[in-house]
Amino acid sequence: MNDVTAAAQHRFTVNLSILFGELPLLERPAAAAAAGFAAAELWWPFGENHTPGAEELDGLVGAFEAAGVQLTGLNFLDDLARGARGTLSLPAESERFRENIPVAVHLAERLGTGALNALYGNRVAGVDPAAQDALALENLVLAAHAAHSIGAILLVETLNAVESPEYPLVSAAAAIDVVDKVNAATGLGNAKFLCDLYHLARNGEDPAAVITAYADRIGHVQIADTPNRNEPGTGELDFEDLFARLTAAGYQGRIGLEYRPAGGVSAESFDWLPRELRGAR
Repeated sequence: MNDVTAAAQHRFTVNLSILFGELPLLERPAAAAAAGFAAAELWWPFGENHTPGAEELDGLVGAFEAAGVQLTGLNFLDDLARGARGTLSLPAESERFRENIPVAVHLAERLGTGALNALYGNRVAGVDPAAQDALALENLVLAAHAAHSIGAILLVETLNAVESPEYPLVSAAAAIDVVDKVNAATGLGNAKFLCDLYHLARNGEDPAAVITAYADRIGHVQIADTPNRNEPGTGELDFEDLFARLTAAGYQGRIGLEYRPAGGVSAESFDWLPRELRGAR
């Protein structure tokens, strides 16, 4: 991209579960800092372990503190290591999700994290979708209250049907419906839409139209270019236009870089974003 005017209106954060994945987890915050980033986000960083012990938690907190990088976003237990897309709507995994809530919130509180993301979970063969949705709402209400206790928001994310065909929230409208139900149930208003421009585009939605329609419900934005989920400028999306639309819509939150580096080396994938625009303001 040649014109970075629109990008300059936003603050960027780097997702350390997909970028710098070539490094051990505890080395990634320092790598992000060396690349000029002051903020980062993570999928659930402990794999299948939903209740890591103090030593593991302290190690991660120490890595962020030593690097001077703030963790601004964190997933609740997502089971991505097992190929799942969340656990909160799965009857067999619901208890693990509930046990994870206080652990994730405690970690978020220690690192000043203001947003916790709850992946909905795939449909399960032989289980009534309505029963899954009811369980999901129960668990999202618990998560929303826990997030509120530390002043954080709860994010609900749309994925795409190409890569996650069993995931039920594959449109912006579906995620917004869940957000509205959670807020109605809690009265807190802290459930927000995670607007991932890559997933929207892969679903065939118009990201610009989604921004216009749901700007007041967007709690966080994530980006990758389509169709290969690489950095901006490698695919089809007009990010200058999308950044400008976010600004015009009044979005003042962060934009998370959640892409795979096209060349395989994370530190070499940021040329599209001038270094002076990577730090928090």
